[in-house]
Amino acid sequence: MTQSQEAARFQFGIKGLDEMLSGGLIEGTVSSIIGAYGTGKTNFALYFTWQGLLLGQNALYITLEERTSRILGYMETKGWDISQFLDKSFTVVNLDPSDFNLAINSVKNELPTLIKKTGAHRVVIDPVSLFEDLFHDDATRRREMMRFLESLRDLKCTSLLISEADKMNAFSSKHNLIEYLSDTVILLKYARGSDVSDVHLAIEIAKMRMSKHSREVKPFEIYSDSVTVYTEATVF
Repeated sequence: MTQSQEAARFQFGIKGLDEMLSGGLIEGTVSSIIGAYGTGKTNFALYFTWQGLLLGQNALYITLEERTSRILGYMETKGWDISQFLDKSFTVVNLDPSDFNLAINSVKNELPTLIKKTGAHRVVIDPVSLFEDLFHDDATRRREMMRFLESLRDLKCTSLLISEADKMNAFSSKHNLIEYLSDTVILLKYARGSDVSDVHLAIEIAKMRMSKHSREVKPFEIYSDSVTVYTEATVF
């Protein structure tokens, strides 16, 4: 593929991260952010969404855990004027995963329709782990998730799925599945030195199909108005 034929890149707008991704996520792909609680998964998803809005792209944020008002509140606390985009290029939808049949049908059947209706260029599902939880056996979960991710690719949107890490393995998702099905996998984790009180946040691009990417683990910090990945530094 020549340079002129290369797919567009969808940036996060996070200093250092886009560099690690060789410019950003590849247009039309499905990517996952995997991390334990408190590692900033939703923060990264919000920056990905906001960057798209600033670039004139439509964004769809599906939340299965937080109320819509809380997602909007998180964005407002960062000083972002989201009112100019609401009901225009930005749509937030809250799905209740407690009703099995309703949640399954909403995600599998209604979401593709919603993506088409909103013309979404960027789609976030936060967290996809709750959708995976709805399937009671591994074979069904794998089959349905494969179909679902392929439907996202067919719609040509660039999707970002937020996943909880496995409680026993910070390098794996809760169901040890989404990392195999995604095109790009970003790991967020805690890094502890010899002094157990010295805790850092670290990021790793574990996988990125069709692109070169950084294979180094880098520290990052979450501030009130920004996230910075320190590409010139080491974790310890």
